Amino acid sequence: MVEVKGVDHLVISVSDMAVSRQFYSGLMTFLGFELMSDGENMVGWRNGVTRLWIAQADAQGLKHPYRKGDPGFHHYAWQLDSRASVDALQTWLKEHNVPIADPAGEYYEDYYAVFFLDPDGMKLEGMHYGKA
Repeated sequence: MVEVKGVDHLVISVSDMAVSRQFYSGLMTFLGFELMSDGENMVGWRNGVTRLWIAQADAQGLKHPYRKGDPGFHHYAWQLDSRASVDALQTWLKEHNVPIADPAGEYYEDYYAVFFLDPDGMKLEGMHYGKA
């Protein structure tokens, strides 16, 4: 039987590499990721557990901007170590004028999260299980 050990990486296509590189560089640094690779059309970060890549969308992809609700990517959530870290992320988002879709709060019992948007409007999340 095959056993999945975890999610190794996620690649997000972006409409404007320069804008997204700046956004994700700041966010990933804040989240404790290190730059792994920085190319003209693809940038990647890692934290020892997972990797996140952004890649420039091609000409055909640019004709269809991202819309949450279409088939495909809905959102990506980072599990953080505490509710205080979720709050710290929300503070960072506000300081960097990142659109917050849903503010930090308890969305389910023992599930505390903040939801926000990247430059293309893709929904991202920082979350924590538990009361601490």
